[in-house]
Parts: sequence; structure tokens; C-alpha cells
Amino acid sequence: QVQLVESGGGLVQAGGSLRLSCAASGSIVSINSMAWYRQAPGKQRELVAIFTSGGRPTYADSVKGQFTISRDNSRTTVYLQMNSLEPEDTAVYYCNAPQRWYPWGQGTQVTVSS
Repeated sequence: QVQLVESGGGLVQAGGSLRLSCAASGSIVSINSMAWYRQAPGKQRELVAIFTSGGRPTYADSVKGQFTISRDNSRTTVYLQMNSLEPEDTAVYYCNAPQRWYPWGQGTQVTVSS
């Protein structure tokens, strides 16, 4: 069983930055691919970014040039650097495999004030 724990969210003013972390534990040795998702109030969960080891990261059009996904050297933590945040980025952010194989974590709340 793989456990995913998201952290790093918070309240930030428009134009600010946050770095989210996704720590994987359990029956996983290293993260070869991981994605960040977000769910805004009243909306469906949407894919934000995908990290794939040895490949280029991919991003939703809405966050290209604004967000950066990366993995640390331990290969068990994936980050999402979010810059120039806007109120539209307010959501609960989750990580999971691109295929959504793992149980969802609690997510981390990101609130951007105008």
C-alpha cells in the first residue's frame, strides 16, 4: 500500500508563491511518475502537472509557465512550485499517479486572496 501526504499549502496573496510537497511512503521505492491535481469548490478534480522520470514534465494549459513540478534526490518526494498565484488557483491540491492508482491523501489547501 502506498501512502501519499501532501503539505505546503496555505493562504497567500495574489502574486505570491508556494511550494507544495508530496511525500510517498509504504510499498514504493522511488517515484517514477507522479501528478498533481487540484479541486476547487464546486468543481471537478483536474490534472495540473505530471512528472515522469527521464521525461519532460507536462502541465495543464492554465498553469504553464507558472507552476513547476520536480522530484527530490531521494525520489520519494515530488514538489510543485507555484508562482504568480491568482485567486483562480485556490483549491485543494492532491498528488497521485497519473493513472490515479493510489489511495488519495488528504490534500493541502491553497487559498489565494486578491
